[in-house]
Amino acid sequence: MKFELQDTFTKTLPQDPILENSRRQISGACFSFVTPKKTAQPELIHTSKEMASELGLSNEALKSEEFLLLFTGNKIGENSHPYAMCYGGHQFGNWAGQLGDGRAINLGELVHKNKRWTLQLKGAGETPYSRTADGLAVLRSSIREYLCSEAMYHLGVPTTRALSIALTGDQVLRDVLYNGNPDYEKGAIVTRVAPSFLRFGNYEIFSSRQDYKTLTTLVDYTIKELFPEIKSTNKEGYIQLFKTVAQRTLTMIIHWQRVGFVHGVMNTDNMSILGLTIDYGPYGWLEGYDDAWTPNTTDRQHKRYRYGNQPNIGLWNLYQLANALYPLIEDAEPFEEILEQYKNDYAVKYLEMMKAKIGLFTTEEDDAELLSTLEENLQIIETDMTLFFRNLSVITKNDSVVDAVSKIEVAFYSIAELKEDTLEQWKAWFNLYVKRLQKESITDQERMLKMNGTNPKYVLRNYMAQMAIDKADEKDYSLVDELYTLLKKPYDEQPKFEKWFSKRPEWARNKVGCSMLSCSS
Repeated sequence: MKFELQDTFTKTLPQDPILENSRRQISGACFSFVTPKKTAQPELIHTSKEMASELGLSNEALKSEEFLLLFTGNKIGENSHPYAMCYGGHQFGNWAGQLGDGRAINLGELVHKNKRWTLQLKGAGETPYSRTADGLAVLRSSIREYLCSEAMYHLGVPTTRALSIALTGDQVLRDVLYNGNPDYEKGAIVTRVAPSFLRFGNYEIFSSRQDYKTLTTLVDYTIKELFPEIKSTNKEGYIQLFKTVAQRTLTMIIHWQRVGFVHGVMNTDNMSILGLTIDYGPYGWLEGYDDAWTPNTTDRQHKRYRYGNQPNIGLWNLYQLANALYPLIEDAEPFEEILEQYKNDYAVKYLEMMKAKIGLFTTEEDDAELLSTLEENLQIIETDMTLFFRNLSVITKNDSVVDAVSKIEVAFYSIAELKEDTLEQWKAWFNLYVKRLQKESITDQERMLKMNGTNPKYVLRNYMAQMAIDKADEKDYSLVDELYTLLKKPYDEQPKFEKWFSKRPEWARNKVGCSMLSCSS
């Protein structure tokens, strides 16, 4: 296997002149050169053939010894100059100062069919940005990242991708519950792939230090290499860059809300400048529809990153990026207009998305109220989001209210609670809904097809990922492969995988890894 890596990033941007791998504050540099840690006994667990194809890698290449060594950090490829990026970030609303790639090492850029991809190892060892951590990752979090990034891609959600996951053969000490009881887990490395891993925090760090020279260099690089449609690297170009980032961020978050995905750690250092979902830590999909749910144990008290607040946090993070870019423009008005547009666009796009989820493709005066009442109903009784919206598509214009309710009953976690006032509220809503469907000109079958292209049948619920992790811990990777195969076609019926189209089992409700998770990786 042979491929030649390029690197516009390290050739264009200022580097950290110190080559020793010591934890320190790095000034005036966008990155530091580093060397991945050699592992004890690398073993490939799974590879994404789809992602490999995007990179021009054959199936034979994926099976080669060289692939294993390159993508576990045990060999440095030709023309590869591994590096870690310097960035800062706001974490849970507070400025955290320098953060950086603490356990991610970029290998370089691969160009195939005029597409440029950055290859990155997550869990390959210490960097100057590792602070007090070891720069490693464990099998548990690596499986979650590998499966989720590929699942999100097939759901149509903007995301970074994953190429491979491998065991290192090393043991890594982690406190999974942050309760003072650390234990050793199997070490692992995920190969992540994206056009770029630049985050809002890459720009914030230089602005916070008033290093506007480096900031300008980085912004100019960003426009030239990642946003070629922007023709100028001046104030107008910078404003256009921010506008494009805001639009992409909004698009990404609308998709999150559509499929019920909750990121869990929307810090500014976890916000991609390309509007990609990045850094799969304590994420989760809604089981019961709940605006206030967060998968992150660290966020349990304040719920800053809860499902219903993700659009607002996207806006808050864009404000921080605007503050970082302001010194290059020194005019607040363009930023304010773009941020205000984000609010307006969100209202329009969210309504449009939710209407598509319930099969409405024309406009009636009461549509917003119909949706608002639905969202209230979904929370008066625990209702599985994925099952509810998927089953909604089988309701017809001629259904009675009783028929309509019966078709979505499977989405309720406790049918016993569907009585009296609760049942009457649902009947009242379905009465309005069926009447509204009758105003649509398309047939029931046509509407079903459209709805089933919007509402996935299969998502990576946390309990499913945990089951795969438990098996993998026993050296059985069959469930990793099964879920990977299932999630490549999340909108298809896939009768052989019907068992995964079900509510979270009761045993998983409070089990570690199956509901909320920590940031431990």
